[in-house]
Amino acid sequence: MTDEQTQRMSNWQPEYGAMRGDFESTQRMAPIAAAAVPMPGVAGGANGGASYASRHQVAGHAQASAAGAVPAASSVPTGVSGITDIPADAIAVKAKSSHKGLIITLVIVGVLLAALVGAFFTARWYFSDRVAPGVRFGATSVVGQTRDELTDTVNAAVNDSAITVKDTTSGGSVTAALKDLGVSVDVDKTVDSLLGAKSSSNLLEDLVRVNPFSRVNVPLTATTNDFTLNDYLSSKLIDESGRAVPSSIAYNAESKAFVATEGRSGSTPDDTKVVAAVKQAIAEPGTAATVSVADKTVDTPITLATAQQAADQANQRLTSPIVMTNGDAKEFTLPAAEVAKWIKPTGEPSKGSITLSYDTEAIKQYLAAQLPEELNQKMVSQVDIVDGNGTVVIKAQTKGVNGVAIKDTDAAAAEVASSLEQGQGGTVQVAADVTKYDTKQKKSEYRIVVDKSSQTATVYQNGAVIKTFNVVTGKGSTQTDNGTFYVYLKYKTQTMRGEDYVTPNVRWVTYFNGGEGFHSAPWNYNAIASGDPVNHGSHGCVNMYDEDANWIYTNIPDGTIVQVVGSQPSAPTR
Repeated sequence: MTDEQTQRMSNWQPEYGAMRGDFESTQRMAPIAAAAVPMPGVAGGANGGASYASRHQVAGHAQASAAGAVPAASSVPTGVSGITDIPADAIAVKAKSSHKGLIITLVIVGVLLAALVGAFFTARWYFSDRVAPGVRFGATSVVGQTRDELTDTVNAAVNDSAITVKDTTSGGSVTAALKDLGVSVDVDKTVDSLLGAKSSSNLLEDLVRVNPFSRVNVPLTATTNDFTLNDYLSSKLIDESGRAVPSSIAYNAESKAFVATEGRSGSTPDDTKVVAAVKQAIAEPGTAATVSVADKTVDTPITLATAQQAADQANQRLTSPIVMTNGDAKEFTLPAAEVAKWIKPTGEPSKGSITLSYDTEAIKQYLAAQLPEELNQKMVSQVDIVDGNGTVVIKAQTKGVNGVAIKDTDAAAAEVASSLEQGQGGTVQVAADVTKYDTKQKKSEYRIVVDKSSQTATVYQNGAVIKTFNVVTGKGSTQTDNGTFYVYLKYKTQTMRGEDYVTPNVRWVTYFNGGEGFHSAPWNYNAIASGDPVNHGSHGCVNMYDEDANWIYTNIPDGTIVQVVGSQPSAPTR
């Protein structure tokens, strides 16, 4: 710097008026945020000024405001001009702005969480009876389908899974459905598997169930039969005269047994690729396939000896009875013809064997329908006959029967299938609910005493004699049995038959002991009048006058006690 410049600097004086005007203008300006105030003379420009203000000017202002005083001049850094206090409400605005942003963020997060929770529970409800996201069924999308929709989808996929087989040897070709090739599809179980895929039992598993990125492939539920496959291809692609035929077995209804049929050697398609295509169709249904095969010459694919052995094993199942019981009074033997329907011979020509399997579903269906009819019992109360004193004179006039209601027939079916697999018969007790019968007492208002010694029948009503009839009982060789019995059966008229007699139109028959009973005997009135069973006795019945037999028939109810006492007289009693 020159001497002249130094002199001018020493003589320079600030213009107070200008500075005051600037100060007053500054006081009239709207508050400026500390971060936006440029700080002349401070390194770093605007950013530096903001930093500085935040560290010094704003802090000083806040302290001064808290003390209720203006900050001292010494608090302003040397060389800094144009700086004024920042109002307190500017600080409040910044604090409020900071809190408002945080609140908005939290609200947005809360709304998103609520939306996610709502979406989860909605999906959880929606897919409760539908196919879950991420479940695949071959080439067909099934997500969200109901049981009825799935049934249609599975049937369509089975139809679409046709396999075209081209025979390079004979030049023949055939397009076969899965059923033609020995595939038995269980549509209901396939649908159950689709609905049950990604099944869940708690909330955590529900999260996985509705997650579309968790994937499960569901195949057809099906069984295969290589014998049927080979037989079908041979019949379609190879002339019958040159065709190899495996020996086989089948049930013969006339002989009621499985019979073996001998096969023969010849040509057969090499079905290895077709078997593989069938397995692929089961795993990934819904897509058609084309396979090329060549013929080969083979001996009898399954020998007669092998078939006969399988037939013998099947017949052993038919001749080993399986008896179903309810554990009480009823049992039921499974019919052999029905059991034969459950035995499924499966030939495997490539292995030269026949294996026996058992149709468990058919067993379940049959037992579920048949066992209740055969083994259920209606509870029947036991009825004891008592006299006027309450003493039991006839126990179990009506025999008590426990009530039985069988249940869980599927478990019984599993035992039947096990018995068949083992080749043994046996008894299977079916689970059941049992209601024990109760016992009731029936008072006999009437009582009839047949006295063989006097050849009379006396009727008591509540202990008092109300009728006495002359009768004739059985002759010496067929005497009326002594004992206590009860009336159990009546006929207005009946033709009576015995070893040496037939008597039509016998009237007013009241049975009390097997074939012994009261009845009208117009042909034997003289014997009744004289009381002579020795010379003119009956075959065991109690012969009576027509009107007397009618009175017994009309007035004496079933269950009435009949007591036969006394001994056979040696001569007429009257």
